[in-house]
Amino acid sequence: MAEVDFISLVHKSTKRDYLARVNEIDKAIVAEKAIQYGPDYWDGDRLTGYGGYRYDGRWRKVADAMVARYGIKPGDRILDVGAGKGFLLHDFTEAMPGVEVTGIDISDYAIREAKPEVRTRLQVGNASKLPFPDDSFDFVVSINTLHNLYLPDLFGAVKEIDRVCRTGKSHITVEAYRNEREKVNLMYWQLTCRAFHTPEEWQWLFSQCGYRGDWGFIFFE
Repeated sequence: MAEVDFISLVHKSTKRDYLARVNEIDKAIVAEKAIQYGPDYWDGDRLTGYGGYRYDGRWRKVADAMVARYGIKPGDRILDVGAGKGFLLHDFTEAMPGVEVTGIDISDYAIREAKPEVRTRLQVGNASKLPFPDDSFDFVVSINTLHNLYLPDLFGAVKEIDRVCRTGKSHITVEAYRNEREKVNLMYWQLTCRAFHTPEEWQWLFSQCGYRGDWGFIFFE
């Protein structure tokens, strides 16, 4: 297990107006819509979610870095837990042709709107109860997903990722905070987060679940 940062270049390329999310909207109402993970969240206004989550190739650098670190090769089976519209999975198929990709997401809307090349490889499901046998995958990734779960499901999801990963090669990226400013920014910006933890708390949680893989954090600086 190790902390590995794959996400900074993607995360920091987007500017965020933290105050607008609390000053210009009724955030409670917006959050109620966001947790439905429908059109408002994915393709509505920037204040209510992604503001239009469209493919632009930015995940290719993440796919390339993961292929290199984890020795992913043709024929390997990759699972993305919280795959959204499948952009990262698509980029895996270009970074390493011949891999077999599978994605699961709670949002049927995201899957309907997924990148056509991988849409048939996606299915609706819950991270805490993955519908796959033990040791089904050579690599499992989950980015921007597990912090959206309450603790019972969160513990279950971490254990499930480890269960279905044959090799122990996996990576989880979650939101975290290191100081009061980052905590406030996270609280202002988030719409769906349920697990607010420091890096040390996340690492303790992973160890309690017997998680064998790597992890990374997103900070709202």
